[in-house]
Amino acid sequence: MHNKSWIFYTFLLVLFWGVWGAFSGLPTEKYGYPDQMVYIIWAITMLIPAYAALRRESFDRRGIAALYGLAIGLTGAGGQLLLFKALTVGPPYLIFPVISISPAITVIMAFVLLRERITPLGGLGILSALIAIVMFSLPSEVSGGTHYGPWLLLASIICICWGVQAFLMKRASLAGVNDGTTFAWMTISGFLLIPVAFWMMPGSAFGFPWQAPALTTITQLLNAFGALFLVMALSRGKAVIVAPCTNALAPVLTIVLSLTFYGVLPSLYSFIGIVLALVGSTLMVYSEEKEPLPTKA
Repeated sequence: MHNKSWIFYTFLLVLFWGVWGAFSGLPTEKYGYPDQMVYIIWAITMLIPAYAALRRESFDRRGIAALYGLAIGLTGAGGQLLLFKALTVGPPYLIFPVISISPAITVIMAFVLLRERITPLGGLGILSALIAIVMFSLPSEVSGGTHYGPWLLLASIICICWGVQAFLMKRASLAGVNDGTTFAWMTISGFLLIPVAFWMMPGSAFGFPWQAPALTTITQLLNAFGALFLVMALSRGKAVIVAPCTNALAPVLTIVLSLTFYGVLPSLYSFIGIVLALVGSTLMVYSEEKEPLPTKA
């Protein structure tokens, strides 16, 4: 059963992930902080929203909750670690467009396996949002000599992982697993992969100024709370609507903040993406608002 509160949690998700996206690269850019340490700190910050979520809901000890929770957590955290590896062997301007298709996987799975209904207006909004996501990932200048290699396989796996993860979040809620339990298992999964992150680290984790881990903690806390809001939005709304809507709108806020703080003008592709994201999200929200809530028998 869906309710209108998904819009509120989607708004919070866009706010937190939009701000996180604008400033998440600062620790690496300013201080050379390893991406693997960013992952480790992110995994630790997940404890705070997990604690907040479990204060509202009791931990579900059923096996089905553990199964869904670990699958959701490992597809998310595993994809993040694979991304670090992919970026070392391939060009970011080609990797991110491949990964950006992940909401399409969520939409297809939800439509086929969950039989989620889509109004024509909502379908137009979904298409607009998916195109916007790809637009945000396109570079302003594409260099020649494009080649295919291991990065393409890694990017494809990440895309599948994150698309399936969002679908599993919705599926877990339909199985009666509460948001706090799902997020707690996501936190546990993140911790399970911390040794892998240490193993992947090219150098020492020490010797950096205190500003690096401090800034990382602040930005990754936004990321962690955003992940909780994604769980909450998907448990309340349709996956075919929430997944493309959140992935299209968060970059809009990131671009606006980047323009404000860094003076970075969006490329033509990004500008088109902004327009499509705003139009698409408006159509999706409007189509859901016009749809009556299900009544109890």
